[in-house]
Amino acid sequence: PPHPPPTPPPFFLIPYAVLPEPLWSRGLGDVYKRQANSSHELRTPLTAISGFIEGFINDDNCPKGWRSYLDQMRRQSFRMQRLIDDLLKLSSLESTNKIIDKEQVPVADILSNVIDEAEVLSGMMRHKFIVNVDKNLYLIGNQKEIFTIFSNLVFNAIQYTPENGQIDVTWQLNNNNAVFTVKDNGIGIDEKNIARLTERFYRVDTGRSREIGGTGLGLALVKHGLAKYESDLIIKSKLNEGSSFSCQFSEKYFICSKLDEEKRISI
Repeated sequence: PPHPPPTPPPFFLIPYAVLPEPLWSRGLGDVYKRQANSSHELRTPLTAISGFIEGFINDDNCPKGWRSYLDQMRRQSFRMQRLIDDLLKLSSLESTNKIIDKEQVPVADILSNVIDEAEVLSGMMRHKFIVNVDKNLYLIGNQKEIFTIFSNLVFNAIQYTPENGQIDVTWQLNNNNAVFTVKDNGIGIDEKNIARLTERFYRVDTGRSREIGGTGLGLALVKHGLAKYESDLIIKSKLNEGSSFSCQFSEKYFICSKLDEEKRISI
């Protein structure tokens, strides 16, 4: 005898939208544009929410029992703002392989600002920063992109280095390459996790990452930023001993002296 018809599932599938072609067949530029647009759209409501939270916190009539909840909401809204900012930066980096607004970048000045911000971020952790920078070594590129790359590496070291730990920041010429290195004596990384560190939202320790407020995009930003300069992120680490993050730039992308007119003219 024929089998009875199957019982229909207890739900409906309602078509949300009809796509003219699968997402994977579209140009990546369209995908990045949609991602950037989505991030921009999130900014407005988040700004409004953050404003209301601050208003409650600063209101003398706000019930004391609400304070801890409002503080937690403020921290999470701040974290969401950082996430949106990082997504926008990542979309910008991924949208083109070309370096926009190329100029002679004073790396020493950028690193001075990075270290100032790093000391504020370190706060009560009292990290010791050892800085060794060649003031005559300039990059040819986009200043904002260079700041994003270098600052993310330094701030990442702060997040994973215990109190009173040491962080070495070096910018020097080595074997005809300009090399930037951030080395710490922090908690280190298991070798099996190193290859995945530059993936979006990849976290070795999810609980710790959320506790310190990381977005999970810092090293992805570094990776895509370096790609524009034909460079890679070199990671060396051992558990409980510390980590080293380095990137090197070929002669095409740096100037050894401010007086190097040939390269200045070619920018």
